[in-house]
This record gives sequence, structure tokens and C-alpha cells, in this order.
Amino acid sequence: MKLIVLDRDGVINHDSDAFIKSPAEWRPITGSLNAIARLNQAGFHVIVATNQSGIGRGFFDMTTLNAIHDKMHKALAQAGGRIDAVYFCPHAAADNCHCRKPKPGMLEDIAHRLNTPMAAVPVVGDGLRDLQAAAAVGAQPVLVLTGNGKKTQRDGGLPPGTRVFADLAAAVDALAE
Repeated sequence: MKLIVLDRDGVINHDSDAFIKSPAEWRPITGSLNAIARLNQAGFHVIVATNQSGIGRGFFDMTTLNAIHDKMHKALAQAGGRIDAVYFCPHAAADNCHCRKPKPGMLEDIAHRLNTPMAAVPVVGDGLRDLQAAAAVGAQPVLVLTGNGKKTQRDGGLPPGTRVFADLAAAVDALAE
């Protein structure tokens, strides 16, 4: 199975230090939706794995998160793309759960549910947490320089073998070959 895992905020859509708390605040990064459509055309199953601690902190609820994801799915459909599943961690950092990246719980759950090893699966993110979770399950960490990516690269400490691209479209150009 050709599989790729994407973080949401900073990879697919613009991020906000104040959280994406409503569908109106969800805005795709230029080229990201077409990049996902190209992944689909190349035979990839596209999964999103995203920390959404805004739920645990009370900034928004599940109904709002579902509405945000509904907007994302509809925008993708208009671009000819789809996301096969969205996994999210609703917990705040203080909850110390196993699913919140950088811990590997979400990625382990994806591997279990899809009955596929994560070895060498590209996991695309803009933060060190995304890359650390990927490395913890033997996946291929991929950093995009959108969202917090430039700061993440500047701060260093990237897992060995991390591939770096300007944005999701550039990553797809290389990964979908």
C-alpha cells in the first residue's frame, strides 16, 4: 500500500498561534490541495494525523472540529483530491497521552488499523514533534518549510534522514515519482 501521513496545520492549511478555531479560519496553503490530488492520482492513501489540543483546552469542540474538517474535505474534492482518514489527538500537553505527537500513538494506530508497517512511510510535518513521531515508528520524516517549518529547521535537532522541502507541493513532486 502506498501511504503518506500529513500533519494538518502548517502543511495543508495556514497555521495560527491562536489555533484554527472555526471553519472560517481554515485557509489552505497555496498548492497544498492540488498536491494532495496528485498524491491520490499517484495511488497514495493520504492520512492526516494532527494534534488538536484546542479541544482539550476548551477553545473549540468536536462539532467545530468536524465542521473544519468538512470544509477541508469539500475544498479537496473541488481540487480533485481526498483524504482517506483524519486521526487527531484532542488532548492538551499536560494530559501526557500516548497519541499526542511527538509520541507515536497516532502513527501506531494508523499502522494497526491499516495493517501496514510504517517503515519508510513519508510523514510530512512542519514541526519537530511531527518528525520525532515519524522517527519513533521508523517512518520517513519530511519537513516542509511552511507553517513553523522554517523555525523548526533553524532550531535544528531534526531526526537523521529528515528530508526538507519548501512546501507540500515540492515534497509531492519528489515523493510521488
